[in-house]
Amino acid sequence: MTNVEFDSAVRAEGFPVLCGIDEAGRGPLCGPVCAAAVVLPPELEIDGLNDSKKLSEKKREQLFSVICENAMAYGVGFASVEEIEELNILNATYLAMKRAYEAAGISADLVLVDGNRLPPEIPAKMRYVIKGDALSASIAAASILAKVSRDRVLYDLDKQYPQYGFAKHKGYGTAAHYEALREFGVSPVHRRSFLKKFLESDDHGNAV
Repeated sequence: MTNVEFDSAVRAEGFPVLCGIDEAGRGPLCGPVCAAAVVLPPELEIDGLNDSKKLSEKKREQLFSVICENAMAYGVGFASVEEIEELNILNATYLAMKRAYEAAGISADLVLVDGNRLPPEIPAKMRYVIKGDALSASIAAASILAKVSRDRVLYDLDKQYPQYGFAKHKGYGTAAHYEALREFGVSPVHRRSFLKKFLESDDHGNAV
């Protein structure tokens, strides 16, 4: 079954307006978490549409434009580093998902959410789909919009804090990222709650 056929089968259950939601950036050590909500036209087939993690950056950028041009509705939402620290990463992700759905500006008959949990405050009927970014065209489209949108933020942060290499690792905990943290300390855009063990160690450098 293709991801388009998956969505068609769900629509046939009585949910003609189907919205996919996915997030990007739960795991990195810095920057916001991002979510996207996408409503695709029924039967629309976008060549190469897949889980964003399985695509090259160039392909994601190409598909980003195609999705935005062809979607019935889409929205992108962020939760900031400060909100991640205040709410924890799970609740911040839910907040980003809510903002993405609101930004889409459409009332969906059913929202498909990637993963195994549902955000609590989206005013629509919802269903989670484990590995949904590989199964559902709507969720795959959302995963691409979320990933590209967050990567663009990290490119901007790289210009502000070039010493950390954000443009290369996108904030994930690579060896090079930890080496930069040891040399330059923790920046204002790092998630300190994700760095507790590092900060408690003797080699974390001085906070920026």
